[in-house]
Amino acid sequence: MSFWISAGGPPKPAPAGGGGSFGFAMIFVLLAYGGWNEAAYLAGEVRDARRNMTRILVGGVLAVTALYLLVNLGYLAVLGHDGVRESKAVAADVMRAIAGEKGAVLVAFLVCVSVLTTINAAIFTGARTNYALGRDFDLFSRIGTWRDSGSTPANAVLVQGAITLLLVGIGSTTPDGFAAMVAYTAPVFWTFFLLTGLALFALRKKEGASSGFRTPFYPVVPAAFCLMCAYMLYSSISYVRNPDYGPKFGIAVVAGLVVMAIGIPLYFFSRKFTRK
Repeated sequence: MSFWISAGGPPKPAPAGGGGSFGFAMIFVLLAYGGWNEAAYLAGEVRDARRNMTRILVGGVLAVTALYLLVNLGYLAVLGHDGVRESKAVAADVMRAIAGEKGAVLVAFLVCVSVLTTINAAIFTGARTNYALGRDFDLFSRIGTWRDSGSTPANAVLVQGAITLLLVGIGSTTPDGFAAMVAYTAPVFWTFFLLTGLALFALRKKEGASSGFRTPFYPVVPAAFCLMCAYMLYSSISYVRNPDYGPKFGIAVVAGLVVMAIGIPLYFFSRKFTRK
């Protein structure tokens, strides 16, 4: 997200209809917070995960929220509302106003460094999900192997890298690769968040309160979470109905949903090859 602020420019004006300007804006705002949930992918390697993962997730969200708000308050203090709205590279423009052109170059360099650390974290966490898939389903057992040398899920990392390069290649053929990837991933992202929230209700009903995660103020908190996810899912799909977006990014939304839907029959098919 910091890369988008400094180099990619702001999103296009909010389209009419669909999720409305608020829903459209929240797609990109919540994207800035994206990644907080990925700490859960490493739960298998956390000591006393049932207790410590709560602290990790809550602490991470609070820290990111505080930093995000402080940074944006700084942008507003330097550029004002009009300056932020008109800027195509907010962080660079702020530093340019404070320290001149050299300051803008410096912040661009820092953004590049932060992007590398984000990529590194995404590689570590994302590969764990592929590794778990291969470990649970014999059909994908090749990606569920662990390499002792380096202590890494090597095959899962390679598969993740291949998929990433494929998506980058596809995105490069679109008019706006960043917006196309948002259109491709956002509906899938919010669908799985919604399903995760609904799963909590299903598990509580099936196995009782002691079986699942101890959720404060249940069922108010998970119900609010599910409603928010449903709204964001609707917004992430419907914003491409605008004439300025539909022809460019409608296919990306459809592609993401199709790929996700293919996983359903693939799941049942792979169960036939999995030993009980």
